[in-house]
Amino acid sequence: MAKKLEALGLRTSGDLLRHLPRRYADAGSLTDLASVAVGEHVSILARVRSARSRQMQARRGAMLEAVVTDGHREMSLTFFARGAGALRSHEARLRPGRVGVFSGVVKVYRGMLQLTHPDYHVVGVDADDEAAALVEASRPMPIYPASAGAETWRIQKAVRTVLDPLRPGDVPEPVPVEVRARHGLQTAFQAMHDLHAPYDDDQWRRGQRYARFEEAFVLQVALARRRALVADQDAVARPGAPAGTRGILAAFDDRLPFTLTQGQREVGDRIAADLARPHPMQRLLQGEVGSGKTVVALRAMLQVVDSGGQAALLAPTEVLAGQHLRTLRTLLGELAEEGMLGAAERATRVVLLTGSLPAAARKEALLDAASGRAGIVVGTHALLGDQVRFADLGLVVVDEQHRFGVEQRDVLRSRGGTTPHLLVMTATPIPRTVAMTVFGDLETSTLAEVPAGRPGVTTHVVPADRPSWLERAWQRVREEVDAGHRVYVVCPRITADDDVGADPSADKDPTDATDDADLLADEPPGTVPGQADRPVRPPLRAVEEVAAQLRTTAVLEGVPVGVLHGRLPAAEKEEAVRRFASGEVPVLVSTTVVEVGVDVPEATVMVVLDADRFGLSQLHQLRGRVGRGTAPGLCLLVSAAPDGSDASVRLRTLAETTDGFRLASVDLELRKEGDVLGASQSGSARSLRILRVVHDAEVIVAAREDAEQVVAADPELVEWPDLRRAIETWLDPEREEFLERT
Repeated sequence: MAKKLEALGLRTSGDLLRHLPRRYADAGSLTDLASVAVGEHVSILARVRSARSRQMQARRGAMLEAVVTDGHREMSLTFFARGAGALRSHEARLRPGRVGVFSGVVKVYRGMLQLTHPDYHVVGVDADDEAAALVEASRPMPIYPASAGAETWRIQKAVRTVLDPLRPGDVPEPVPVEVRARHGLQTAFQAMHDLHAPYDDDQWRRGQRYARFEEAFVLQVALARRRALVADQDAVARPGAPAGTRGILAAFDDRLPFTLTQGQREVGDRIAADLARPHPMQRLLQGEVGSGKTVVALRAMLQVVDSGGQAALLAPTEVLAGQHLRTLRTLLGELAEEGMLGAAERATRVVLLTGSLPAAARKEALLDAASGRAGIVVGTHALLGDQVRFADLGLVVVDEQHRFGVEQRDVLRSRGGTTPHLLVMTATPIPRTVAMTVFGDLETSTLAEVPAGRPGVTTHVVPADRPSWLERAWQRVREEVDAGHRVYVVCPRITADDDVGADPSADKDPTDATDDADLLADEPPGTVPGQADRPVRPPLRAVEEVAAQLRTTAVLEGVPVGVLHGRLPAAEKEEAVRRFASGEVPVLVSTTVVEVGVDVPEATVMVVLDADRFGLSQLHQLRGRVGRGTAPGLCLLVSAAPDGSDASVRLRTLAETTDGFRLASVDLELRKEGDVLGASQSGSARSLRILRVVHDAEVIVAAREDAEQVVAADPELVEWPDLRRAIETWLDPEREEFLERT
């Protein structure tokens, strides 16, 4: 089993013990056969209704067909052999009334779901003796995350091979005894038995309670150690302009054409106090779409410039970096024109550094950064290059933190003699416990208030199968264009040939290695009720295809239509955004590259095609691109999602509310939080094993408090070697510093 288990990331006995069941079943809790899909590899719990072997008429050999049921629907199990004798063992085990777990790729034959040559385990039969069979049949059955060749019962057997010989003290104890006692938790040894070999439901629930706390505790200790490490580092205090003088920050405040919100002032004061301390600021600034994070960040950067330092703004894309450059220069005006005629007396220079800059411009930007002439440097990953140097880097601002790993942001922070201050921004609202888990090394500030004068955005779901609704949507686009406004049209793909964004259900599991089903090739094909009758979904819409259609449609006759996507050269991207912002091309068909940073106040409509294929938070970000000026915004979500599906729930929720924090919580609920921490560098599909950051809020808060006490008393964890090893083993260095999130 070793190689098959390694494919699941299980390489050591410790890995096996920590490979926890995803659920528990009993012989009375059969799998709903209506939930399985043709082409998928499944493991189902079902009861045998009949089993009969016979010689085949059309060709040599024998076959056995068993029928299993969930009590309402049926599925056939088909086995082939050269002679009937080879099928007798199956027939003896698959007696009517017995319950088993059956694993294989779902097919269809004569209208009935079918598994051909399934692997299976009969509950209460595949045991060493009758007494053991009776006990097994009465116990909760662990159902593990499994794969073809490593079925759940084989994983259970492997786990028990490791677990059964163990004695108290053999299993490491990451949670200190005092902490366990405080929360009424058993030992890790007992928890492993409760989780993998429970005698009743209370035992596995007790084991899960321990596992959730243990996971939260190890994560929070790793974060507490990181916070303590940063707190001990030195940084240059950046209090701003000397007392009695007016610096660039004061001049900027004087020229602001609007009044800061109460939230902007309060958060700005906290950041200013952090910057004035001789220890590195570590702060996360999150805010609703349009809440004014950029102004808050700019004021922090100007405080650093007033203190004689430099600031770097790291953006994930060239489009966003270019937008930031234009925004900062617009906000600063003559304050950003140092060295130019007409510049203000106390001015600085704002420069751009990206990978696609021409050689001469890149050289000039590098010199401006290294000499200190540029007070603010905006850039993409190019800022992380070895050749980039700063005269006195005092503040690093990272926009859209989820697009960068901590290691990446720390590369930039290590470029100076002392650690610069750090301000991380995200426009994706993050529930408190998620922030404590994912960004637990940062202090969190939130901007929930939107500046006065924003008219808001109205959102509607447009059924893709209602031609009259679609026609009206494009008429609204024309009306807004005729009124002098701009319109975004977002698609999930760039070209019609792209696999990007393709329906995952079309990528079937290729593990069906048997050709025995071909013996039935001369039989008429069947259908599956509720599946074959389901309409075939049309291909996802693509930017180039949609742009071409809009240019020829009557309703948009004479309206210039532009395109924007990640494969365009940087200069073409910049030109596309410029022409859209100026109104030369009032309709822009794009991928989600416009999700953040493209700020065009005249944009009033966002049409999202195949909206059900996007995440809820992503749709909220897209919606935030419109209604940023004086005219109200309109977001039209074109979707083919059936009523009642998770995708339909997402879209209806988005149409009902603009509360980003509520949307983030709903999104987490629907996605089951599997990607809360993203994919780690080791390639693991999940970062959290059993902890659920929404449901387990109290566990996370309690674990954080305990972790801080442990780290305060013993920062190096000398007294807790099992805890230190758990951090080293479970969290690779990048995961401990919080993972590269996608």
